[in-house]
This record gives sequence, structure tokens and C-alpha cells, in this order.
Amino acid sequence: SGRTRPSRGSVLVIFLLLHSATSFYLPGLAPVSFCEPGQAGKENEVPDCKIFVNRLDSVESVLPYEYTAFDFCAIDSEKRPSENLGQVLFGERIEPSPYKFEFKKKVDCKPVCTKSYNTNKPEDKAHLDFLKKGMLLNYQHHWIVDNMPVTWCYDVEDGQKFCNPGFPIGCYVTEAGRPKDACVSDFKDKDTFYVFNHVDITIHYHVVENEAAGARLVAAKMEPKSYKHTKVEAPDCAGGPMYLNNKFSGELKIGYTYSVQFVEDTHIRWASRWDYILESMPHTNIQWFSIMNSLVIVLFLSGMVAMIMLRTLHKDIARYNQMDSVEDAQEEFGWKLVHGDVFRPPRKGMLLSVFLGSGTQIFIMMFVTLFFACLGFLSPANRGALMTCAVVLWVLLGTPAGYVAARFYKSFGGEKWKTNVLLTCFLCPGVVFADFFVMNLILWGEGSSAAMPFGTLVAILALWFCISVPLTFIGAYFGFKKTGIEHPVRTNQIPRQIPEQSFYTRSLPGIVMGGILPFGCIFIQLFFILNSIWKHYVLSLHQDYHWQWCSFLTSGLVLDYHWQWRSFLTSGFTAVYFLVYAIHYFFSKLQITGLASTILYFGYTMIMALIFFLFTGTIGFFACFWFVTKIYSVVKVD
Repeated sequence: SGRTRPSRGSVLVIFLLLHSATSFYLPGLAPVSFCEPGQAGKENEVPDCKIFVNRLDSVESVLPYEYTAFDFCAIDSEKRPSENLGQVLFGERIEPSPYKFEFKKKVDCKPVCTKSYNTNKPEDKAHLDFLKKGMLLNYQHHWIVDNMPVTWCYDVEDGQKFCNPGFPIGCYVTEAGRPKDACVSDFKDKDTFYVFNHVDITIHYHVVENEAAGARLVAAKMEPKSYKHTKVEAPDCAGGPMYLNNKFSGELKIGYTYSVQFVEDTHIRWASRWDYILESMPHTNIQWFSIMNSLVIVLFLSGMVAMIMLRTLHKDIARYNQMDSVEDAQEEFGWKLVHGDVFRPPRKGMLLSVFLGSGTQIFIMMFVTLFFACLGFLSPANRGALMTCAVVLWVLLGTPAGYVAARFYKSFGGEKWKTNVLLTCFLCPGVVFADFFVMNLILWGEGSSAAMPFGTLVAILALWFCISVPLTFIGAYFGFKKTGIEHPVRTNQIPRQIPEQSFYTRSLPGIVMGGILPFGCIFIQLFFILNSIWKHYVLSLHQDYHWQWCSFLTSGLVLDYHWQWRSFLTSGFTAVYFLVYAIHYFFSKLQITGLASTILYFGYTMIMALIFFLFTGTIGFFACFWFVTKIYSVVKVD
């Protein structure tokens, strides 16, 4: 019924699907014990509960904004927490708020601040217009207490309760009288905005065994409400809702208040306090079904093609190795027909080697990041840790990128090693950075919190030029120093003429058709990934990446010895299908409006498609390279 969706906490919630749900503590985290005022007996026991506020975002816009951009109640006397690189890249801006209360002390309708506006003043009118824009686009608050989100839980269909790690700043009733998003039956006036200026907060805590004074917070829930207040100067949380009509003119006062109550919970333990959020999320069971579906498709396709290939290979190799006469040995057919050309250097070997180096860098980065995430070393409470880890790994993995690019370029017979190293350092990363920089200019122009500060931009450039580039040169040095890759068969000086091929065995149709198989394996799961990124649903990291390995079987190696580029592009063409699906997803599933948000969506999608292209293409090439080398190492060739 137009309810709001989960917040952009996908990075935070990623690990909820990987948890053990028992009683271990994630590495690097320690629980905080709370006590009533005057009863603090240990160093880590605190009596005050402080709420921190994060940036606001919307499913109808790609642009997040800082909390203070909407002129809410703020506090300037406290220093905001430091942010890591991952938080900055994701646009998170956590800062202290005036919402504070003591542990186990009930609070009723406590005033926070009163905001006064006069529509005749340009500055006040701009604040009100921006607030109305936020309500129209359904922007969401994201509050944090004790490093966990304050959730808004409400009933959905089938008697289920959904807990949203965010809550709207208000809602809007259209000119036709249709309520949008969080507007309920009490909000009936047409063409009117309703401000949620009051929150009822419920803190659930668990008393720690053998620690009489200590308790740990296990859940924080809230319910947004709208009160006009009988007297704004002395709020009483009474009266009708706080509304703002589009035709309003004059002075307006909005009083912000909150209430707090504490509930002891004996069922939820600190180590599993995220579970209630996960269990309420939609599509959790469906994701497991889609993962199993992808796995079955991969196993079935791989098994079917492998059986055909093994039968053919076994028959051909046995025939080759059982030849007795010289005449038979001189006769060439099947796999043996192209043995003198199969390892011939490909056209544009420079570009292919550069792509392989960058793809290797991305593959290792993703593998190590996911490995650490599954082990729990990237804490979900440590916001931005996942992205920080990925960026740092990418910087440090310049050495394998340079080594792979140089080694294959040398094997392809290349001699322009300086050009090869420079392209490995700057081609693919430069394209990504240029795209990202243009997106950042748009974010700067829109005043979004996702805009990267100039200092952070300089820091990323310093990491790239001062660490990644030198490491790439070091890897390239060792790659060129080693001898070229030794192939099992020699390459003829004169290339064999490739016979006329039927349409479906040519390179382009083969590449286009070959990309369908891996895309079909991830099609369902891709929907959930895009939901996580753009609709702020939960992201599951239990992806099956083995589908990449089956793509090389569609390369048609026995028909064309120009297999190097074909193997890379066949697997990499999956990224084209990903791009097409992302375009379809934008027009059919999203509600994003505005030119800036549209440009940002497709800009970020192009970055993801390029990374996906290099990742899949590299896996396809190495799978084919191993396959061809293995085949010709067991074929007797004079």
C-alpha cells in the first residue's frame, strides 16, 4: 500500500545473512553496558543513551542529503564521529543529535526544538520548499543508537510485521486525495504535506547475567507521529496533525518532540540483536530459492557440456595416441588440425593483456573481500568497512595486475613494455575515475551528502598514483623478467587458413549467444542485488560465482583458433546483458525522477558493467587457457 522500503543499509545488513545467530562477538566489537544514573560500577558502563543521525535517502532519488540539509533540530556543540573511506564513498554522514536520554528513565513528549518559518522570507521559504520536496520524494531518516539502527516496525499483509531501518520525514496527500507512502487514514486534506515531528522510541534491553547493574541494548524501535501541539512553546503532543498546505502563506512553527520508554527483553541476546530486522525483511526465503536455482542451472549446464566434451576428447586423444604408421601420424584432423596455430598471439594483444591484468586485480579483490566478510572480520556495525577493505585491496593489488599483464604481453610477443605498464596503471582505473568524477560533479551541484569532499578525492588520487602505480610497475618488472609462458606445442610461422564457417559458429554470434548462459544463471539473483543497491533491500552475499567457469565451454575452440579474444568477450558479454537488464530495471521497477538522479543511475551502472566485464572476461579467458593448454599437452604432435 505504498509503504516505505528498507533504508540504504545494504552494506550494514549484508552480513545478517552470514551470521551464526548464536552468542559470539564479531571481531573488533565489544558490547556496551548501560546502567541507571549513579550506578556505574565498571569502566564500560554508561548511563546515557545517545542517538546519532545519518544522511537521509529515498527510493525515488539517487541523491542522499545530510540531516542538517532539511533544517531539523541539530546540535553544534559536539564533534561528529570520524568517517572512514567507505562511509564517505557511500555518502554516510553520521553526526550527533539533540535526542538524548538516560537509561531506564521514561520520557514523555519532551521538546527538542521549535523551528519558525515565514514564507515571506526567501531563506525560510527555501527551507520549507526543500522540506516539502523531501516529503514528496519520501526521504527517510536513519537514526542510530548503540551502533544499531532505530527501526520503524509496522504491520504488512498476512499479519507479518516489517521492521524498516529508517522512517519518513513526512508524507503527502495529492490533489486528488490519494495518500502517498506513509500517510494513513487520519491524513485526509488534499494537496497537503504532513510533518512527522514526534517520535515514540521504545528501547529493548537485556540484563547481563552475573552483572546486576549492567544491561545491553538489543533493539530500538520507534513510531513516527504528527502533532500540531496545542502550544508549540509548551508541547503537549495533542491536537491534530502538523500539516503544511501548498497554498499556505505566512508564519509557521513546527515543534519537534519525542517520548522514550524502556522494555526488558529476556529473549533477545546482544550477539543476535540484528535478527529481528532480518527476519522481517521481504524476499529472504526467495533469495535462498534463487541461489539454489542458479546452482542447479550451473551444475546441469556444466555437467551436460562436460559430458559431451569429455566423450569427444577421450575418443580423439585415444585415436591420436594409438596411431602406429607414419602415414597415420602425418594425417591431421580434429584438435590436432590447429595445433600449430592454437597458441598464436592474438590481435591487439596489448589491450587483451591490460584487460587481463585489471581483471585479475578485480577478481582477487572481490575474492579476498568476500572471504573476510564471510569470516566476520568486516563488522556490520563498523559502517563502511566493506568498501574501505575493497578499495585498500584494489590499491595493494597493483602488483598482480602488473605481473599478469606483463607476463601475457610478453607471451604474446609484445615488446612495448612501457606502454603496457602505463595502460595497466591508467586505462581501466582512469575510465572508472573519470566516470566517478563526473558523477561527483553532479552530486556537488545538487548539494548531496554523497559528493566526495575535495580532500578525499585528493587522498584517492594519492593512493592511486603513489601506491597502486608503483606496485603495478613492480609487478610488471617481475612479469617481464620471467621467461614467456611455455606452450605445449610450437606455433607455425604461416597461419592456417580458417575455412568458411556457418553463421552460428562465427565469433560475434558465438559471443552474443555464449553470454546468455552465465547471465541466465544470475538473472534471478541480479534482481535482488539491484534491489539492494537502488531500493535499499537486503543484499545476500551467498552468490554462486561458479557460473563463470561454464562460459568458456561455449567458445567454439575447435572451430576457430583465434580463441583468446573470443573466450574473454564471450564471458565478458554477460556485462552487456547486465547493462540491458539494468536499463529495463530502471524503467520498469524504479520510481526515480529527475535528470540528475537518472544520470547518476546510469553513470554508476556503467561503472558496475565495466567492472563486471573485466571480472567475467578474465575468468573466461583463464578457464579457456587452462583448458587449451591441458588438451594439447596430452596430444602427441611431431
